[in-house]
Amino acid sequence: MNQISTQEKTPDENGQQPQNQSSFEERDDSLLKQLGHAGMHALDSVYGYFSKVGDRPVHDPSIFDWVSLLENNWTVMREELDDILQYREVLPSFHDIAEDASTISDDDWKTFFLYGYGEKAEENCARCPRTTELIEQVPGMTTAFFSILSPGKHIPPHRGPYKGVLRYHLGLKVPDPAHKCRIRVDDEVLHWAEGNSMVFDDTYNHEVKNETDGERAILFLDVKRPMHEPMGTINDTILNLLRYTPVVQDARENQKQWSQRLEQAEEGRLV
Repeated sequence: MNQISTQEKTPDENGQQPQNQSSFEERDDSLLKQLGHAGMHALDSVYGYFSKVGDRPVHDPSIFDWVSLLENNWTVMREELDDILQYREVLPSFHDIAEDASTISDDDWKTFFLYGYGEKAEENCARCPRTTELIEQVPGMTTAFFSILSPGKHIPPHRGPYKGVLRYHLGLKVPDPAHKCRIRVDDEVLHWAEGNSMVFDDTYNHEVKNETDGERAILFLDVKRPMHEPMGTINDTILNLLRYTPVVQDARENQKQWSQRLEQAEEGRLV
């Protein structure tokens, strides 16, 4: 994993904070509204205390046994990704699936979902059978998709809603120069590399910049945070309940509609 630490926050080229930062941080996130903003983040310190892997912004990927399986097979996933990228114009943007992400997503952030909060996107998984076989071997995997950023894309600073999962990235298609395609998590800056992994806690403030002329694509996973009991069982219960919230059910229906558009494009029927 390529990793550079810094204490510097990353304003834009004019020295200003990103335009969308305040609107994102102040908005009422739909998932947080479902379970209660204060209640969700009140659990952060508790989850950190019971975490088997500690409580830090960035984790060493090598402590997770399943990481080597994915890294050793990254070219397999890259091949299936390349097949999907032939239809990038009809792939959904992140906010097309998760409508509450509209303040950080636009048409420069495409997605191809395989799993979302434990819900399997059957049609998409059938298009990527080898990738699906690999990710289904990851213990506690709840969400999985290909995350595709266009040249120049900036995802403004934001925080994830729930500390019961850890975020995993595997570089599949990474543009040059590497130092201009990066993610900041708290005060650490990381750079993707093809076939390399990073694991971080998305409840820490983080942002992404692709300041290259190339496209960046990764495998994006959320996995259950390993925790001591009783928090492990509590976490399982909360994650299961999230599957039945309206925002997740809406995302599932949105995904089905976009899968139909992709099928039409594959058959040459999309007008």
